[in-house]
Amino acid sequence: MKKNKVFIACDSNNIKKVKQIIKKTQSSKLKIGYKFGLEFLNSKGGRSFISKLKNKITFGDYKLADIPNTCSSAIKAISDLKFNYITIHISSGLNALKEAKKVSGKTKIVGVTILTSLDNKLLSEIGYNKAVKSIVIKQAQLAKKAKLDAIVCSPMEVNLVKKIFKKEIITPGIRFNSKVDDQKRTLTPKQAYKNGSDWLVIGRPITRGNIKNNLQNLINHLK
Repeated sequence: MKKNKVFIACDSNNIKKVKQIIKKTQSSKLKIGYKFGLEFLNSKGGRSFISKLKNKITFGDYKLADIPNTCSSAIKAISDLKFNYITIHISSGLNALKEAKKVSGKTKIVGVTILTSLDNKLLSEIGYNKAVKSIVIKQAQLAKKAKLDAIVCSPMEVNLVKKIFKKEIITPGIRFNSKVDDQKRTLTPKQAYKNGSDWLVIGRPITRGNIKNNLQNLINHLK
């Protein structure tokens, strides 16, 4: 039976806490990977910890956003960490995406669309004059053109992305209930999978409080 795939977000600068998250989220019912965001990646000892982590699916959520040369140089600089996945903002542009892909080796390059913390109102404040969905469609086309390996998008845009981009789709913005924290575009795990997500990214709903119980709640939710 095919297992649902989940990246657990290790959003902490505390290595002891991250070790606890990894230890308590072992499961035979799910395929589990671990996402390391900027908080952990920039913490003292974070790089060393990841370099020693064995037999785990790892996701370096760097969200690179820079000129092509800097993006490709950054990927080369962390190649020794052997991440399975690394993120880059699609808004960096086609050339940056292509350069990142060119130097990635066995690491999958993941294009990030509009962050799940943004909605149409917040985008207009930044200066965008198009709706989230229109921009995400354009970004999916760019990711396809750059031959990226995966896309990060909100679960609410998966149906749109799937029509364009035929590789892996990774979705944050997953919530079990109405407590959305700083997210704007969210769905439940079951809804996200139904829409066609390949991987879910789940942080606080699992890592806040009783981790084992929260993971079991996820498993029960998906039955």
